[in-house]
Amino acid sequence: MPRVATDTRKPAERAVLTLVHEDAAEDEYTEEELRSLCDAAGVVAIGTLHQRVDRPSSATYIGKGKVEELHTAAEDEHADVVVFDCELSGVQHRNLEEALKLPVLDRTQLILDIFAQRAHSSEGKLQVELAQYSYLMPRITAAYTEFERQKGGIGMRGPGETKLEADKRRIKERITHLKNELDDVVKSRQQQRASRRKHPFPFCCIVGYTSAGKSTLMNKLSGSEIFVDPMLFATLDPTTRKVDLPTGYGLFITDTVGFVRNLPTNLVAAFRATLEEVVEADFLIHVVDVSHPNWELQSEAVKETLETLGASEKPALTVFNKIDKLEDKTVMRELVAQTPNSAAVSAATGAGTDSMLDALTKMIRSLLVPIDVLLPYDKSGLLQECYDLGRVLEVEHREDGIHVRAELIAETAQRLRPYQLAS
Repeated sequence: MPRVATDTRKPAERAVLTLVHEDAAEDEYTEEELRSLCDAAGVVAIGTLHQRVDRPSSATYIGKGKVEELHTAAEDEHADVVVFDCELSGVQHRNLEEALKLPVLDRTQLILDIFAQRAHSSEGKLQVELAQYSYLMPRITAAYTEFERQKGGIGMRGPGETKLEADKRRIKERITHLKNELDDVVKSRQQQRASRRKHPFPFCCIVGYTSAGKSTLMNKLSGSEIFVDPMLFATLDPTTRKVDLPTGYGLFITDTVGFVRNLPTNLVAAFRATLEEVVEADFLIHVVDVSHPNWELQSEAVKETLETLGASEKPALTVFNKIDKLEDKTVMRELVAQTPNSAAVSAATGAGTDSMLDALTKMIRSLLVPIDVLLPYDKSGLLQECYDLGRVLEVEHREDGIHVRAELIAETAQRLRPYQLAS
């Protein structure tokens, strides 16, 4: 008799969503995004409650009456969990769970859960664990409704260490350990960047809102096959590829974790080893899903995160992606005309690729330093550096030296400054 396979997967949890933002105009967008986050975490949204909150209640965030309404809705919908689209304090979290008689997740916990599922590399797992403990640490006191005293052993003064104190100590020790391990990751990434800096190519980071199409664009430019998924936060671990442009220029491109509205500060801090790629880049490619009805809000969220990282002033090429999904193509042309250093493409179909490559070439050329030098023959080794670390446009061997016109990275151009010809 054949064996029948049984599905042992745990059923998806059912959640009532609670949206607490101030602006009613953002209701549709914030609800859609929270539902997408739930979907990425394996949670099914079965109901939604909206509340305008100008001044959050210190006890429950949404106030006693709304808590009762939420409790009734959760019971009626047979919910397993309640998800809040905000960050709750430890006290608010504890009080809500007691009142609702259900587990409560805030936005940060939900995103942390998604990151935990997406982390596959040892580095990613370390960063997620650090973010989780950093989130937990200031909230652990509220998790204890009473202090359970451990008995003091022989030779111990007083009642001994409380369970709360012991747990806080263990978490602090784990956070310190994780930070030490991630410091090693930072050093390793610095060595990798230093090694790449020996090549004559600029560094570029692809940034953008999660699901904007960054990995698809990376694959289009580099010919690689990085994992692509429309689900939020499909890419956590940075990937760097060398890209050769048809114009003869080249660059290193790094794909990074997607940003999101109100990206938790714990994640930004924990993923500093990854996000340093953004800070150290020569320029950025900001990918915008122009087909999204709220692409402007998403673009602003990316810029706010870049400002948090200290990378908001970096040169950037804005790539309006997914133009194949636009019904009105005049929108695309107007956006490019109004936005300096921009291009419009469909990374999926390849439409607009040539104009994007032209824009990339202009960006690279703007970062290279043009030189016009006369090298003495006893310094002919510098000519090889021009070939190795730049783009040589003209070489002429004269009686008084080697005339070289080239475009070089700034460090090499500076070394050749003593041989610069008068313009």
